[in-house]
Amino acid sequence: MLKPMTKAPNFALNDSKGNLVQLSSFLGKKTVVLFFYPKDNTSGCTAEACSFRDNYVGFKAYQAEILGISSDSEASHQDFGAKHNLPFPLLADTNGAVAKQYGLKAKLFGLIKDRATFVIDRDGIIRLAFSSQLMPHRHIDEALRAVQQLPAE
Repeated sequence: MLKPMTKAPNFALNDSKGNLVQLSSFLGKKTVVLFFYPKDNTSGCTAEACSFRDNYVGFKAYQAEILGISSDSEASHQDFGAKHNLPFPLLADTNGAVAKQYGLKAKLFGLIKDRATFVIDRDGIIRLAFSSQLMPHRHIDEALRAVQQLPAE
């Protein structure tokens, strides 16, 4: 997994509506909270995504944008996002290339994907790299604390 104070790799992925989202489009403008989650509509992933949703206003107050990434399809993301009223983009990394760029690996013969959150500052530097498979709610707390510690623009 990539470590804090390293440059975040750029990526370009489609969101649930087929729009291309690139990390580079946020640089110089917003902090990015990038959370990788294993699968749409599973209990832990639903809890994590809904917690990011419930704290979305707090992140926006610090000029941070949230992006969720999993290997699920655009159609799956569209259903998942609509079902849980998620206000942030879900990106389809169907071949796992972006997860691999960020140093994430599948475990147990590829059955369990990593759950990790990165906070990327406006200069494209990773300020937080947090991984916890079993405590999805901690990702929100850790990310919000990291965002709050960044200098105000």
